[in-house]
Amino acid sequence: MKKYDLLRSGDSIVRVLEIQENRILIMDCIKQIMPVWAESESLRSYSEYSDDELSDVTGFTIADVDALDADQRRVMYERYTMIAPILSFIADERVRSRLICSTAKEYKVSKQTVRNYLCRYLVHMEITALAPKKRQEERELTQDEKHMRWALNKFFYTTKKQSLMTAYTMMLKEKYCDVMGVLAGEYPSFYQFRYFYRKTRKLQNFYISRDGLKNYQRNNRPLTGEGVQEFAPSVGIGMLDATVCDIYLVNDAGSLVGRPILTACIDAYSSLCCGYSLSWEGGVYSLRGLMLNIITDKVLWCRKFGISIQSGDWDCDKLPATFVTDMGREYKSEKFEQIAELGVTVVNLPSYRPELKGQVEKFFDLIQDSYKKHLKGKGVIEPDYQERGAHDYRKDARLTMKDFEKIILHCIIYYNSQRIIENFPYTESMIAAKVKPCASCIWEWGKSQMGANLINVGSRELILTLLPRTTGRFDRTGLKVNKLRYHCEGYTEQYLSGGNVTVAYNPEDVTSVWLLENGSYVEFVLIESRYKGKDLAGVQELQDSQKTIIKSAEKDNLQAQINLAQHIEAIAGSVSGHMDVRMKNIRTTRKREQDIHHQDYMKEEKSHG
Repeated sequence: MKKYDLLRSGDSIVRVLEIQENRILIMDCIKQIMPVWAESESLRSYSEYSDDELSDVTGFTIADVDALDADQRRVMYERYTMIAPILSFIADERVRSRLICSTAKEYKVSKQTVRNYLCRYLVHMEITALAPKKRQEERELTQDEKHMRWALNKFFYTTKKQSLMTAYTMMLKEKYCDVMGVLAGEYPSFYQFRYFYRKTRKLQNFYISRDGLKNYQRNNRPLTGEGVQEFAPSVGIGMLDATVCDIYLVNDAGSLVGRPILTACIDAYSSLCCGYSLSWEGGVYSLRGLMLNIITDKVLWCRKFGISIQSGDWDCDKLPATFVTDMGREYKSEKFEQIAELGVTVVNLPSYRPELKGQVEKFFDLIQDSYKKHLKGKGVIEPDYQERGAHDYRKDARLTMKDFEKIILHCIIYYNSQRIIENFPYTESMIAAKVKPCASCIWEWGKSQMGANLINVGSRELILTLLPRTTGRFDRTGLKVNKLRYHCEGYTEQYLSGGNVTVAYNPEDVTSVWLLENGSYVEFVLIESRYKGKDLAGVQELQDSQKTIIKSAEKDNLQAQINLAQHIEAIAGSVSGHMDVRMKNIRTTRKREQDIHHQDYMKEEKSHG
């Protein structure tokens, strides 16, 4: 008996790997499990065995290296490189186990995969045993199968969503009927057609071809991402989104207004609601309100609505350093992306990937579920609101925006400070700190940890950053922005030299604009006082009205110029012909003419009186 010999006794086949005094390390070639030590006496009944006989028993044929293709050789050597460091310690179970664990971690495979490669090599003692099997080429389809494939592509995998039976019938009509439409004697049965469909079906192709790519991305694609844990390891990543609330509201006079828009920012790590905006307008307007709410002292904010909270219930007055948004127009607009000037990073997720911002999607579900069950019959929308004959929930509207915002605030306070988060991935340090499983507590703990990324910013700076911008131009009349003139002391040289600059403006009040200069905002005041306090749309309307009036008077002006020219020419034409002008004694002549034309206006006034 020598090292690496094959031995057989009955149905048992083993390979000798190591020989010591009274024991032998053997590898079970049939079960292919990890090597074990056996007593020398227990192997006396075993006889020698050959590798060819082993191949016949196991059905595993060792291929020649030259017969392998490039991919097979590459994989074979990669697998051998993986197990090579373990082979020297195959007899030491403890070291062997440790090396298997480290190898699995290094190559990012399972420990069982490493064991499988190791056992396969030890059974055959050939590196080619590690080569993957060559993929067999697919057989050529029969004529009937080609017809079935054609029918499926033509009639079944389409947006018309025909049934399998319809596709089968159309196949028989097109491929198995003569010119008179008579069915041939031999043709595939529907069961064969259905079998071929099931054997070749790919669900991805099924969903995309029948429902479209967008529907597939939204409703059917595999959700294999780790979600929030992929990019939210700490506090400071805010997820933004907006939704139309499932309730109708009225104004103070009792007239129906519609459904409000709720915009929110949720911290991806702790799921805390950092801020919200409830308004009738969406887009950038609601985002501006959201940003201001995030940095507002929430104790003071709630006090405005008559709600008293502790600072720890909602302690957020800083901006998250990263905003995760979808592909909405308002999030991709230049106005919102200007927030990057404050140090904020904006990440736009790809379309139809709601699971990547699942925290904010879940927030909307929880908030609406919190109030809807208590407001039934007061304008809340039920799932059947779009069905024919459903109740008109607009008639039930009772709450005003102010009432509803109080309700939303109470729901958010509960969501932040009292809702239990059961599936949060607690760490050992969190358990040691006895962090309570609610968003506000996790947020407070997270803010004190390394990696927390929050930005402190003032409300004025934030508002100016989010204002729309345009190009202004210096000239001698001031800084011209949106066809209006502005002035600020200390810019004489710029007025004289001219040039274009970037200016932030408030569309709701044209009284001031702000020049962006070296990262700061310099206020310029409106010169034309008649426009002060007006919004940009109102000013443009006034300017357009003035242009209309001026344009309407252009024809009269031209006629007046023509008349003027005629009068002048008539008077000039009535003057006598050329005569010599006497140039002497001009002063005497001028004095005489003054005396002739001089009038006593007081005397004339009395005579008129």
